[in-house]
Amino acid sequence: MKLHNTLTHSIQDFVPLDPEKTRLYSCGPTVYNHIHIGNLRAFIMADTLRRVLALDGSVTHVMNFTDVDDKTIRSSASQYPDMSAEEALSTLTQHYEQIFRNDMDRIGNDLTAMTFIRATESIDDMRQLITNIYDSGFAYLGDDGVYFSIEKYRASGKTYGQLLHLDSSNTSDSRINNDEYDKDSIHDFALWKIRKEGEPAWEFNLGDTDITGRPGWHIECSAMSHKLLGQPFDIHTGGVDLIFPHHENEIAQSTAGLDNKIYATVFVHNEHLLVEGKKMSKSLGNFYVLSDLVEKGYDPLAFRLLALQSHYRNQTNFSWDNLTAAGHRLNSLRNISRYRYQAVSTAEHFEPEYLAGITSRFTDAMQDDLNTPEALAAISSLVTKLERHGLHTDQLADFVKLLEVIDGLMGLSLLVLPDISNTQQKLLAERQTARDQKDWGLSDKLRDQLNSDGIVVKDMPYGQIWSIQT
Repeated sequence: MKLHNTLTHSIQDFVPLDPEKTRLYSCGPTVYNHIHIGNLRAFIMADTLRRVLALDGSVTHVMNFTDVDDKTIRSSASQYPDMSAEEALSTLTQHYEQIFRNDMDRIGNDLTAMTFIRATESIDDMRQLITNIYDSGFAYLGDDGVYFSIEKYRASGKTYGQLLHLDSSNTSDSRINNDEYDKDSIHDFALWKIRKEGEPAWEFNLGDTDITGRPGWHIECSAMSHKLLGQPFDIHTGGVDLIFPHHENEIAQSTAGLDNKIYATVFVHNEHLLVEGKKMSKSLGNFYVLSDLVEKGYDPLAFRLLALQSHYRNQTNFSWDNLTAAGHRLNSLRNISRYRYQAVSTAEHFEPEYLAGITSRFTDAMQDDLNTPEALAAISSLVTKLERHGLHTDQLADFVKLLEVIDGLMGLSLLVLPDISNTQQKLLAERQTARDQKDWGLSDKLRDQLNSDGIVVKDMPYGQIWSIQT
């Protein structure tokens, strides 16, 4: 498989460190509110990548829940003022964690193929990592916490700025931190924050100093990935907004003081989802979550297809028109998948190896840096052919195999769609008899009856063909 590696800024052949298993880590949600659809695009990309990697072997896919940080603490205190800080945090984050899991399931992500881990389950690992960094001379104590020293890291011979070139345009105060910290340099970042009144806290002694408090954001992913995947691991994913400072800081704190400078061998980042050509913003009124789409009658899998129609390294434009078009395309694919219920001996044979060729073209595109637009183009060529020529019974097995590959790599759930009911099948048979007897009036009546059930019937040279109207 080929992947674009942000570390090398190039597409390269991916080779796992362990030929028996690929280890994949994806930055997960901060569970203080509903996840917006821009975040969902990143999770669709990560799920799709895991599906394609599984073609070549086992994949361990880990995703974290950030359930302690500034946002979760602030929101939990606001929503549950009568609870203790710890209880409020747990109540809020587990509520939104479940909503997130539901959203992931509805957009077609396979939760059974993932291992989830909460930051609050890994506090011991964070304390140990911070202690190691401090003892190695790469961290220092401030009045309000423990900070990582970028100067000491660079002085050790390692590069801070492996994922992108750092300059004044991308290292402003707002990009480094949202809080005021007592740190030696603007570039330094908090590993641990000493407790403030009303905040949840965990005991921690660094040397002779009591720094009871809670972890900084960046240290969480380093500890959780190391805990479940080891270091180095194979692939780290996330949106481009996480390249700096989050992923850059993960690399620094995870490799400080170590001979091996590698944290993950490949970083894969997806581009932004724009809304009507603009960045999503609550102030602009273009901030959407999955439930907003569902309330308007859209299928969550239509959003998945919208995301897959663009290459993950290109910005994708969300609009209601584009989502509607994706919904129509999804319905077309669903109706094509229903040809497996309508294979007939009177249909034309495709050219030898035609379906196998479509399957190969689809798979090759997916393994070429997740070229989902090209993969969908391969399927589109089949749509027209089936509509014109039907599906011969001799080619049913190859057709089902293609659908299995599409579902396996894109997660569109085409094979779970049921056949029409026995009653509707009986009406179709009666209509065919009426047509054989040239009873056009009865034929039209039965067609209209099926149409009232949402079944659209067309008469083709090879016989009747039906589809589901939406």
